[in-house]
Parts: sequence; structure tokens; C-alpha cells
Amino acid sequence: MSNLGTYFEIPVNDMDRAIKFYSHVFNVEFTKEVIHGCEMAFFPFTEQGQGISGSLAKGEIYRPSVYGSLIYLSTESIDKTMAKAKEVGGEELFLKTSVPNLEFSAEFKDSEGNRVALFESI
Repeated sequence: MSNLGTYFEIPVNDMDRAIKFYSHVFNVEFTKEVIHGCEMAFFPFTEQGQGISGSLAKGEIYRPSVYGSLIYLSTESIDKTMAKAKEVGGEELFLKTSVPNLEFSAEFKDSEGNRVALFESI
């Protein structure tokens, strides 16, 4: 049986601004497509990698918000990633916190107004 999560979409209002934000914070490049009339910018994905991937999504049904579903993005260092997010207008919402024997997590608001969590393995 596979894990339930397979893909995520982060709503955006300004695709170029969002790509600039996430490219800076996570040092990644995006590929862009239009699907069902919506602009999509896909995070990198490798078949051999662990976890899921997703995209930034702009369209009539997408509304950035700090409420609703929360996606956790993996990082080797929450401290470094949070600093990079702040450099490009991100706002720290939840300080780095330990979940005993499991992980560290934190949350920020991105350039579009979404609440996004960071996950750092112990």
C-alpha cells in the first residue's frame, strides 16, 4: 500500500512573484504549463526520491490563504530556510519547534499569503 498523499498545489495570485519566492527559498527551478485553463509551475520531481511533489497554481479556483490545508516541505535546515524566506518577504508564523524523537517544524507565510510548514528530520 502506498502513502495517501500524492501531489499538492499551492495557490498563487502572481505566478512570477511566487516562482521568484520559492526559487530563492528552496533553490529550485520550475517548469510551467497551462492545465485546464490554470497556470501551473511544477516543483522538481524525481522518481527515485522520497515524498511527493506539486506545483504553484494560479486560476479562478485558487485562493491563497493562511487557513485550510497545510503542506509540509522538507528542508535540511529550518533555520537557513526560514532566513531565506524572510529575505524575500516571507513572514515567520510558527517558531521552530521540536516533536520529540521525530522532527522539527516551523511555519511561514509565503509571498502570496499562504501558510506553509517546514519539516526537518532529526
